[in-house]
Amino acid sequence: MRADVLIVGAGMVGSALALALQGSGLQVLLLDGSPLSVKPFDRDAAFEPRVSALSAASQRILERLGVWEGIVSRRASPYGEMQVWDGSGTGQIHFSAASVHAEVLGHIVENRVVQDALLDRLHDCDLGLLANARLEQMRRSGDDWLLTLADGRTLRAPLVVAADGANSAVRRLTGTATREWDYLHNAIVTSVRSSQPHQRTAWQRFTDTGPLAFLPLERDGQEDWCSIVWSTTPAESERLMALDDPSFCRELERAFEGRLGTVVNADPRVCVPLRQRHAKRYVAEGLALIGDAAHVIHPLAGQGVNLGFLDAAVLAEVLLSATERAERLADVKVLSRYERRRMPHNLALMAAMEGFERLFQADQLPLRWLRNAGLKMVDQMPEAKAVFVRQALGLTGDLPELAKP
Repeated sequence: MRADVLIVGAGMVGSALALALQGSGLQVLLLDGSPLSVKPFDRDAAFEPRVSALSAASQRILERLGVWEGIVSRRASPYGEMQVWDGSGTGQIHFSAASVHAEVLGHIVENRVVQDALLDRLHDCDLGLLANARLEQMRRSGDDWLLTLADGRTLRAPLVVAADGANSAVRRLTGTATREWDYLHNAIVTSVRSSQPHQRTAWQRFTDTGPLAFLPLERDGQEDWCSIVWSTTPAESERLMALDDPSFCRELERAFEGRLGTVVNADPRVCVPLRQRHAKRYVAEGLALIGDAAHVIHPLAGQGVNLGFLDAAVLAEVLLSATERAERLADVKVLSRYERRRMPHNLALMAAMEGFERLFQADQLPLRWLRNAGLKMVDQMPEAKAVFVRQALGLTGDLPELAKP
């Protein structure tokens, strides 16, 4: 089987890229090792533990790909405020969408909801979709890549896009080098119900052992559920995971300083080791990496998938432009246009998240004073906060056409 563009990984980012290339005249094949089945959405079902904070830029991309309506018809939770404070001091900062005349800062959406809406759209389009296709081998064959699947089938394409996540098989099989390090922290992820409404606000407290985020979820208009991401040391996460539900809720309520009242109950917990990873190059001859295959960042601000959607939109823009000019898509000179646009943005955000994480983990008294003073100072500077909000919304920088207002 042959394709012009072979996308490995039909997750959120890979599926978005495939949809962005629809109607280009290119033969696009999307493959994934999972069954890629879409289950009927049950509004009464428990929230999925893994969620994303979709930015306005991501929303615009998904709208233009015909996916957003499928997301909001399932379940999406808008938020217009963000409260951040230092648990070891008095520093705090408040962000509001109203400061830039926007309705929301973003939407908290379960990853499964986004994925199902994308797959629904893919099934409606004339795009090759290959499920249960686990990649085993990959090598150069002339000007093409030759891919061998676990069941013995072979695929051939001049351009392969790795969208297969943090543990990318494509990255491993092609020997793509990365820089990576362990944060020596784990993230506990679950959904919890509180006695007070979240007020469509994203809450984040920096504790002595790591950041704790309460991200607002809605079900049938009720605002008493939140998705939590609690970053802490391996020893502490092991202790917390071993607690029964009532004890865990009490620990969580204490760590969150009871900002939303009592933590009434919690869904099953998931514990994820935190590791940062960044590919030294996003492209090579006939190869491009997007999303988590290219970069994995700290979940501090829930920005991972937003970076991935921008990767997909920029790569699609580069490929469509090259197609119009009859250029060879697999040429590394063509693919480098994507890398030049996306790598600086991704590195800048990764550096910012790393800086925040290190600053708020610091125990030294001068650094504690500095971060608290800094939070207070910035909170009193509306223009500075508005710059941050515009960046978070995706209203600045080198945006692809799909993401522009």
